Amino acid sequence: MAISTNPPRLRSEAVHERLRRMILSGELAPGDSLPSERSLSETHRVNRHAVREAIKRLQQSGLVQVSQGGATRVLDWRTTGGLDLLADLAQTEELEPLLRAIGEMRACIGADAARLCALRGPDELVAELPRVAAALPDPADVRRYETRFRAYEAFWAQIIEGAGNLAYRLAFNSLVGARDDGGIAREAYASEVDDARAVAVPLAHAIAARDADMANHLARNLLERALGG
Repeated sequence: MAISTNPPRLRSEAVHERLRRMILSGELAPGDSLPSERSLSETHRVNRHAVREAIKRLQQSGLVQVSQGGATRVLDWRTTGGLDLLADLAQTEELEPLLRAIGEMRACIGADAARLCALRGPDELVAELPRVAAALPDPADVRRYETRFRAYEAFWAQIIEGAGNLAYRLAFNSLVGARDDGGIAREAYASEVDDARAVAVPLAHAIAARDADMANHLARNLLERALGG
């Protein structure tokens, strides 16, 4: 058997990506055993170290359970997986239900992040938000959607930072990664982005005024636009 001459990381990555997609797509179902290390090594033309590294990463993602001396079995990722799976799910799941699930989580996290930012955000960051919101580009001034989207995302990144909640920050990062790596179109959020300045300005002022309830309300109204009712 010819062993791949690719760098070790790339060899492991190829095995990991293939198995991950098989699990997420249901080709390998919960309770199924993974092929043996020897079989995987021969199938992917890599050494066993690369196979072990790939399986270790699957275990860390909650996709498989490794038993010493026994079979490595597939877990039900819906009960054991984390947000890092979102990017891959965007390519294997039906997209519309996944987008709605992401949108509902965005609305919950974003609304509470705005509330927390109003309650405990650093004075300097909170005072800066109205200026950032007022500077958000309008479609009439900046036609390129990508530019407007990035500015809008940076505005929300500042609110998330001001909330001082590490879990929210990591969830935000996962959602950004799911969009950038999972093929979720930025245009899915056009209903927010195209009118961002008009809505973000009162939201930023509510946060700056330390009005947590109003910040929560305005943020939820803005973020629920992507749900389309």
